[in-house]
Order: sequence, then structure tokens, then C-alpha cells
Amino acid sequence: MSFTFAGIDHVQLAAPEGCEAEARVFFTGLLGWQVLPKPEPLQARGGVWFQCGSHQVHIGVQKDFTPATKAHPAFQVNNIEALREHVLQQGVQVIDDNARLDENIKRFYMTDPFGNRLEFLELL
Repeated sequence: MSFTFAGIDHVQLAAPEGCEAEARVFFTGLLGWQVLPKPEPLQARGGVWFQCGSHQVHIGVQKDFTPATKAHPAFQVNNIEALREHVLQQGVQVIDDNARLDENIKRFYMTDPFGNRLEFLELL
């Protein structure tokens, strides 16, 4: 083939109308991600964008919103135990990965405020 893929530029998660403040509290306040300015032509659509490491996460407003409870992004973390303890101290429920499909990966799951499943993993 004459083309190649370089990777993922961003992930978009859906959320209900009016989600922006709660998204900022969760993704910036809890996870420490930086808010990114949306291009002006897209601002009227609502939602909010964040920087997560070298990738972006876009929270997009969906009128008939239903959370993604199976499909999910996975975020690679350094010092996953510190993140796990941090979110637990903030009252966020985590679901530990008991399957341990790969002994070189540690992971847990949680949901965003809108019910979307999120995976966090560390390569050991």
C-alpha cells in the first residue's frame, strides 16, 4: 500500500447537552488534563476539548446521548497506582482488572460523569 497510519490524533466521547462544566471538573479537576480551545466554527456545537499526553480527547454533545458502556478509549499512564488512589480519594469508583490478560500490563476502568467507560493502563 502507498499509505501508512501514524497513530491516533484524538478520541471523541459523547455527552449530553450542557455537559461542559461537569466535563471540565472531571477531566481537568480530577485527571489534570488541560482544556484546549475549540476552533471558532465548532464552538456553537458545544462540548469541550482536552489534552491528554500527546493526544486530544474531545467531548462532543449528542442530543440523543447514550453512554458508551462497552466501547472505550484506553489511556496509558505512568504510575497507575497513584492515579488509582487519587481517584478513589475523590470518591470515584474504579473497577479493577482481575483478568490480567497480560502480566506486563496493569489496568483499571472507571466511567466519566456521563457514564462512558474509560480504561487506564500501565505497561510494567
